[in-house]
Amino acid sequence: MTTPPVFATFGCRLNAYETEAMKELATSAGVDGAVVVNTCAVTAEAVRQSKQRIRKLRREHPDAHIIVTGCAAQTEPVTYAEMGEVDLVVGNTEKMLAATWQGLAKGPDFIGRTEKVLVDDIMSVEKTASHLIDGFGSRSRAYVQVQNGCDHRCTFCIIPYGRGNSRSVPAGVVIDQIKRLVAAGYNEVVLTGVDITGWGADLPGEPKLGDLVQRILRLVPGLPRLRISSIDSIEADPALVEAIASERRLMPHLHLSLQAGDDMVLKRMKRRHLRDDAIRFCEDMLRARPDIVFGADIIAGFPTETEAMFENSLKLVDECHLTWLHVFPFSSREGTPAARMPQVPKRVIKDRAARLRAAGEERVSRHLKAQTGRLHSVLMESPRMGRTEGFTEVAFQQDQPVGRIIRAVIRDHTLTNLLA
Repeated sequence: MTTPPVFATFGCRLNAYETEAMKELATSAGVDGAVVVNTCAVTAEAVRQSKQRIRKLRREHPDAHIIVTGCAAQTEPVTYAEMGEVDLVVGNTEKMLAATWQGLAKGPDFIGRTEKVLVDDIMSVEKTASHLIDGFGSRSRAYVQVQNGCDHRCTFCIIPYGRGNSRSVPAGVVIDQIKRLVAAGYNEVVLTGVDITGWGADLPGEPKLGDLVQRILRLVPGLPRLRISSIDSIEADPALVEAIASERRLMPHLHLSLQAGDDMVLKRMKRRHLRDDAIRFCEDMLRARPDIVFGADIIAGFPTETEAMFENSLKLVDECHLTWLHVFPFSSREGTPAARMPQVPKRVIKDRAARLRAAGEERVSRHLKAQTGRLHSVLMESPRMGRTEGFTEVAFQQDQPVGRIIRAVIRDHTLTNLLA
């Protein structure tokens, strides 16, 4: 009897999506009893944690083949190949190929090869496939990969070297997949990728993300809710802005890749926007869609960041009306330009990250308090937990049908979620 592989996933939602696709590939190929670790390279801490998990998994599964893949495996394969616990290192392109998993199904005949590293040049990859999976995480929400890779080279980021250049999934393929998911009963689809506002630049006619969004909403009328993942606000095209303002089935929640609120820091990060661009975008969106909720990524303690520069990032939390903050204490990544810049002391980074998180908690508290007494459409993810249009978690006192959209009045809130 075949033992299903064990998977451990680090990092972003796209990684989680790809783990689900790998599970299906492994099952179809008949892979028996392997352990697969899908790594993240975004910070040095993420790499450290993945190594720690690999050692733990080896203790728990002493006889299994351990296969390491993901962005960290792509950017530093030798690091993992040198670990005695690891049997094979597989690149980000190779992990999504059926042939790889068919080889892994052969067990020792495949894994016992002389080469321990199965990682090709990610920069040579020109296309990305949309992996047809039935959604994950719940029976209510499905994630659809529309793009992979990134053409930008922010000075702190190693991800382009783990994901390659930007590649788009053609609109027709995306729409066919969404139709299939709606037919399977999903009430919400999330478009995901590494840099989804870069979608379309490599396709004929160079369509924009807004064109894709509007086309989905037009051609899949049975889809109740469409959501988009993290975007670069400076690349939000007019069709996307129009869709956010006018399409009620497009959820009023945007996670923004802001990273900092000081112009000098933004320039040293090699970002493509300035502080005023971010503020103007958020204000414009709020005027167009008053119920919109913003999340954002902000880095604390970027090299050369002074206290005054940090204060500009802190003030941006209110000036951009942010609610859900992802705060990243700066973590130097070898091979990036930022690693060669004058570093901020770790204790200062830690303090600034704490102050940003405190500002974020205050914004969350304000947001939750403002929802009391309001009527929301809540997509149920579990019998007693769902999310509003703005992605706020709602807890129920009684069981509700999972996957259904429930109309509910918010009666109160805790420190982190709403109560209905």
